[in-house]
Amino acid sequence: MLFRSRGPVRGRGRGRPAEAPRRGRSPPWSPAWICCWALAGCQAAWAGDLPSASSRPLPPCQEKDYHFEYTECDSSGSRWRVAIPNSAVDCSGLPDPVRGKECTFSCASGEYLEMKNQVCSKCGEGTYSLGSGIKFDEWDELPAGFSNIATFMDTVVGPSDSRPDGCNNSSWIPRGNYIESNRDDCTVSLIYAVHLKKSGYVFFEYQYVDNNIFFEFFIQNDQCQEMDTTTDKWVKLTDNGEWGSHSVMLKSGTNILYWRTTGILMGSKAVKPVLVKNITIEGVAYTSECFPCKPGTFSNKPGSFNCQVCPRNTYSEKGAKECIRCKEDSQFSEEGSSECTERPPCTTKDYFQIHTPCDEEGKTQIMYKWIEPKICREDLTDAIRLPPSGEKKDCPPCNPGFYNNGSSSCHPCPPGTFSDGTKDCRPCPAGTEPALGFEYKWWNVLPGNMKTSCFNVGNSKCDGMNGWEVAGDHIQSGAGGSDNDYLILNLHIPGFKPPTSMTGAMGSELGRITFVFETLCSADCVLYFMVDINRKSTNVVESWGGTKEKQAYTHIIFKNATFTFTWAFQRTNQGQDNRRFINDMVKIYSITATNAVDGVASSCRACALGSEQSGSSCVPCPPGHYIEKETNQCKECPPDTYLSIHQVYGKEACIPCGPGSKSNQDHSVCYSDCFFYHEKENQSLHYDFSNLSSVGSLMNGPSFTSKGTKYFHFFNISLCGHEGKKMALCTNNITDFTVKEIVAGSDDYTNLVGAFVCQSTIIPSESKGFRAALSSQSIILADTFLGVTVETTLQNINIKEDMFPVPPSQIPDVHFFYKSSTTTTSCINGRSTAVKMRCNPTKSGAGVISVPSKCPAGTCDGCTFYFLWESAEACPLCTEHDFHEIEGACKRGFQETLYVWNEPKWCIKGISLPEKKLATCETVDFWLKVGAGVGAFTAVLLVALTCYFWKKNQKLEYKYSKLVMTTNSKECELPAADSCAIMEGEDNEEEVVYSNKQSLLGKLKSLATKEKEDHFESVQLKTSRSPNI
Repeated sequence: MLFRSRGPVRGRGRGRPAEAPRRGRSPPWSPAWICCWALAGCQAAWAGDLPSASSRPLPPCQEKDYHFEYTECDSSGSRWRVAIPNSAVDCSGLPDPVRGKECTFSCASGEYLEMKNQVCSKCGEGTYSLGSGIKFDEWDELPAGFSNIATFMDTVVGPSDSRPDGCNNSSWIPRGNYIESNRDDCTVSLIYAVHLKKSGYVFFEYQYVDNNIFFEFFIQNDQCQEMDTTTDKWVKLTDNGEWGSHSVMLKSGTNILYWRTTGILMGSKAVKPVLVKNITIEGVAYTSECFPCKPGTFSNKPGSFNCQVCPRNTYSEKGAKECIRCKEDSQFSEEGSSECTERPPCTTKDYFQIHTPCDEEGKTQIMYKWIEPKICREDLTDAIRLPPSGEKKDCPPCNPGFYNNGSSSCHPCPPGTFSDGTKDCRPCPAGTEPALGFEYKWWNVLPGNMKTSCFNVGNSKCDGMNGWEVAGDHIQSGAGGSDNDYLILNLHIPGFKPPTSMTGAMGSELGRITFVFETLCSADCVLYFMVDINRKSTNVVESWGGTKEKQAYTHIIFKNATFTFTWAFQRTNQGQDNRRFINDMVKIYSITATNAVDGVASSCRACALGSEQSGSSCVPCPPGHYIEKETNQCKECPPDTYLSIHQVYGKEACIPCGPGSKSNQDHSVCYSDCFFYHEKENQSLHYDFSNLSSVGSLMNGPSFTSKGTKYFHFFNISLCGHEGKKMALCTNNITDFTVKEIVAGSDDYTNLVGAFVCQSTIIPSESKGFRAALSSQSIILADTFLGVTVETTLQNINIKEDMFPVPPSQIPDVHFFYKSSTTTTSCINGRSTAVKMRCNPTKSGAGVISVPSKCPAGTCDGCTFYFLWESAEACPLCTEHDFHEIEGACKRGFQETLYVWNEPKWCIKGISLPEKKLATCETVDFWLKVGAGVGAFTAVLLVALTCYFWKKNQKLEYKYSKLVMTTNSKECELPAADSCAIMEGEDNEEEVVYSNKQSLLGKLKSLATKEKEDHFESVQLKTSRSPNI
């Protein structure tokens, strides 16, 4: 048979069998045997050359012209060994197929399967083998078989590769001993496909310290279906500087391995990438060759399953049997080096100074030392010499709580005593107790509960070095071995407890740790402050990048547990062979921890005494009680005050609650009971927010990162009630994926925060292709209630008028004010929150919560958050001023009075509308009739009187005329009197005689009968001639 190959025949990877069609257990002349030859013929046809009688004769195949591979296993578990020509080889006469080893066969560690004879042979010197496994520990470049796929799961407009900040440049990056993930918010998968002949496993080491990156490892089959959807998909977080391990069982067949990372960048801080190394896959059934040792390692024994690292000042090339020494006088090399490097001249960056412990004379010496291992040369022309050591200086005093007993070291004061560090320890006076804690401000030696170390992710140069060095009035970062070393300082405290007098207090802080520091950097240095609780996991509390002026930072402790506080300093995150930033450093001047369990005392504080006798020992006060100065007895705080968490001596320790708030029974916290009262224009407004006491939620957004990742800000608000308990909870559910060993109800569940107001960042499920929405970056916005008022300012928290729309009514808004005790580098006074409660009858139930339009994230400066909560439940309670009455018509002797609410209605609940009233009444028709009758009678009477007086006037005129005529006729008959004078003896008087006047009824009667009576008066005059009348 003739074969000519012009292209490579691809296998599944180094050290694994090639896959070929199945064949059965049959003799060479069986159909299966013929199929094997047919396969070879097909391969030749694919190469472009079919056997032809006219082709020229080809030379016979030599062993170097072909290699052996196994066919695919059949259902019975058997296979054949076939010869496959190498690429670009033309030859004839390949060996016939022969029966192969069973499919589950594998060699032991340190051996490989020699395909020609199908026997296991030991690996030679300079090589190694895992037997039925493969290992990837060289990451100078991406090994064969691995691939990178970068995707963006959520885009704003158009595909991600069409945007200038797309994910085309995102990938896993080989870094020599490990491979590093992307640092952006792209989704990047490191993929490797392997075909297992039997069940096995995959094992790898990793560093995963930043939960702003989602790291998952999962396996798919050749149908792109996940093999197992267990929680093992999410990789657990590791501590800083520690390598974790992860292993997953593999099934026989094709397994596609995925290491996938997705960055969640919501702030300005850069994320720390995931690091992976030493990937081992077991279950490939056989290894057809041994792997050569990588440069910097060697194997000097046959049958090795690994290679050893070359020691310092030696090197080796690939496949070395031994390491070669460098010229130590002029060259050097680190562990695992592939070459030697020339030693540079010494500079000021190659040494550092330390202070020796105090001697018996109370002196310390300044010593200069070369950075170990020393790699520089002093004999070169421009090299510097080590400065002279031995300069003596006075030792600093002991730290507070310690004393010097005449020796060269400081010792802690015995229990019940105190010292400021310069004097001997003295017992606390009666009625006082030691104020336990630690105050380190003099750094002659490292305190006993502190330790320092150094580590590097990519090498072991600084292992065993001191990461920090004491320097008298401060402690500073050490030299390290590389600029990207992590220089570690640890402080271990077994627990915290409050003073004896405050033992019964609940919910208050147990202690606090404060440190003063500064950083001096010329590059991208970072100082991390981390906390480990009960030796479970280390979490970064705060970090500072670049040069920072001298400042203080405080971290508050709220529960009693074992704490390890860690300060980690890194000059730069880029590894380099030469030292450029050795002068970059951090200095810590003082570290103070209060209420430490095993602490010492620098002073004493007052405590409560038992009531039996004045000299009795200190006793704990009940919750909410302070120590009365005169008697040193416990006394309860007045109502609506809370007890200070820092001191309980004197009545001033009871701090009044804010406006509209009250204290709980233990006087440990102030809160709102959901009721608020306000006087406005002689009107009392009563509010009841009880129906809003359950947690209110707001999800605003969406917002987008620079690469378009969609995310939302989710807020929970616990407004009032619940005896001051913080009911708003925010979680980081990424820990549901990354942390598997969480005990339900554990106090160490640090991924759940409770507060009055808290915030989480939500990445929707469709944003990154996850099955559920992810919640991360949960922070406390408010853990202390300040007060409730209609004023817009309280304790330096101000709500500007233009921050929210103008209210539609004259009902005043009610403002709830909160603050957080946690400080950050951006918010040195902590965060604060203001919630504006607005009456809106159209928003029933829980209503609607919104944020200012100018600050869509709820805050404009990152420190003060504002919310507007509109609801009908925020309206005042109804009073008698909120309704009016309407009187109905009088019907059938009855009248109704109704009561209706004023429109629009700006109140709820409160008093109810009064019941309608029904009263008797006179109808309008009756009074109309009476009025008409009276009016008619009056009109008739007026007409009658008018006629009467007119008739009377006519008669008077007639009689007067007649009288005048009569008088004139008498004067003509008699002569006129000569004189009218009164004679002597006559009286000057006249007699008047009146006629009888008729009554009105008589006049009417006369008028009716038309009588001609003369009703005029007659006047008789007396004269001298008249008879005596």
